[in-house]
Amino acid sequence: MNAVLAVRQYVSKMIEDSGPGMKVLLMDRETTGAVSVVYTQSEILQREVYLFERLDSPNREPMKHLKAICFLRPTKENVELLVQELRRPKYSIYFIYFSNVISKSDVKALAEADEQEVVAEVQEFYGDYIAVNPHVFSLNLLGCCRGRSWDPAQLTRTTQGLTALLLSLKKCPMIRYQLSSEPAKRLAECVKQVITKEYELFDFRRTEVPPLLLILDRSDDAITPLLNQWTYQAMVHELLGINNNRIDLSRVPGISKDLREVVLSAENDEFYANNMYLNFAEIGTNIKNLMEDFQRRKPKEQQKLESIADMKAFVENYPQFKKMSGTVSKHVTVVGELSRLVAERNLLEVSEVEQELACQNDHSSALQSVRRLLQSPRVSELDAARLVMLYALRYERHASSGLPALLEELRGRGGTDRYRKLVSAVVEYGGKRVRGSDLFSPKDAVAITKQFLKGLKGIENVYTQHQPLLQETLDQLIKGKLKDSQYPYLGPNTLRDRPQDIIVFLIGGATYEEALTVFNLNRSNPGVRIVLGGTTIHNTRSFLEEVTAAGFRGRSTDSSQVPPRSSSRR
Repeated sequence: MNAVLAVRQYVSKMIEDSGPGMKVLLMDRETTGAVSVVYTQSEILQREVYLFERLDSPNREPMKHLKAICFLRPTKENVELLVQELRRPKYSIYFIYFSNVISKSDVKALAEADEQEVVAEVQEFYGDYIAVNPHVFSLNLLGCCRGRSWDPAQLTRTTQGLTALLLSLKKCPMIRYQLSSEPAKRLAECVKQVITKEYELFDFRRTEVPPLLLILDRSDDAITPLLNQWTYQAMVHELLGINNNRIDLSRVPGISKDLREVVLSAENDEFYANNMYLNFAEIGTNIKNLMEDFQRRKPKEQQKLESIADMKAFVENYPQFKKMSGTVSKHVTVVGELSRLVAERNLLEVSEVEQELACQNDHSSALQSVRRLLQSPRVSELDAARLVMLYALRYERHASSGLPALLEELRGRGGTDRYRKLVSAVVEYGGKRVRGSDLFSPKDAVAITKQFLKGLKGIENVYTQHQPLLQETLDQLIKGKLKDSQYPYLGPNTLRDRPQDIIVFLIGGATYEEALTVFNLNRSNPGVRIVLGGTTIHNTRSFLEEVTAAGFRGRSTDSSQVPPRSSSRR
């Protein structure tokens, strides 16, 4: 179950099927993103694809010597643009691939427009999602719900993306969903409808244990997307933002022109692949080793380039040297900027208190720590608000809650009113009244003992104590202990055996901390393969946008005024 490989194979097949000769790749906004995360431009150039164009670009030149490979979402707009294209074709021959199921009527419209008979084939290749890592995919959708209900257009797009993932991995799963979430139930039903309607597409070879799709809701764990992160990939996304593997460094002080935007892709960057899940301290050491290795391998051009043989050796080694030089300068720049932000925003201290709020249960100590940081001028407006949000979620119903005083202190810091309002919006979005699971307290005697022992031993790293709720949910699922009463199956059938192939999908967005959880579960459970997907991949800023887009405006900080979630809980 490898999402990156699935989309790569589709792209390779398209290029192969079009045969030898010069080609143009015609895409739309979304398929451009889907291809760019799995293939570099230089890799595709080696396959005789010399031009990349958007179908909706108005001023494309006719180039009759090129074959066109079209990879498009089957939307109404794209079909209309293709119809116009085929009436006045700009290229010699067209190979058309849709990233999802296309209706018969749309195929008929294309056939009627193809009067010059330039279309060689029309196929469905289900790369209708962004393959972020081999075990992580996203649909890049922000603001998928309005209140506690789906935005209809986003529900349609999410259903398409999720069913495309299933088709690309060749899985026809049994479906379980979070009962306390109406959107989870709704998405489960929509996916099931597509599987039933397109049963021929989903007719894969049966496995002994059927695959399982588990649909969850972000609002069950609003803590995870609010925390600062300390592993490389998660930290880069939290502090700099990753968009389709690209990082915008244009705001970095004194940045050189060629480093304003860099790509971090585990497929094409060995250092990133080896370090993406390591913590920040280890990355610092590894960067130093990378630099030293680079210095050792540097061509000896400073010393002598006297003979023809010397020059030949230099030229032969140069591409490798240049590639390594690019990797070194990129990661040194990224890690340097992360270090600058950590120091400037006092993130070590901030993160320690965040972890205390998420993992400990000492109210007076937590309140004291939050107040101390709110008074520090080095703590940014976002970080101050984030601490108050975590406090509000953690001690929502505490008898001696200090929330009103903390909100006053936020106001006293100056800045905008936006973050202050967002504190109650976050509680409204993911507070106690709407959660289907118990986010904070350990569930049984074993868990309590574990927590107690953990407290005695001290933890290896104070900044990474927190485990997302997903860790426990998946752990229970793998052991066959996940309660049907909280996560029912859709339909009458249930799994008798422990699941092996698991696709878990988070409505409202996943995080890179959860991606790390899944990576570790895959590593520690041989025979179990888990793929994690989300409507998007959040950092704190995008999560707060999600909450705002859902219409939670933070009318009141009193949790008793939160509208209850629909009573689907039994």
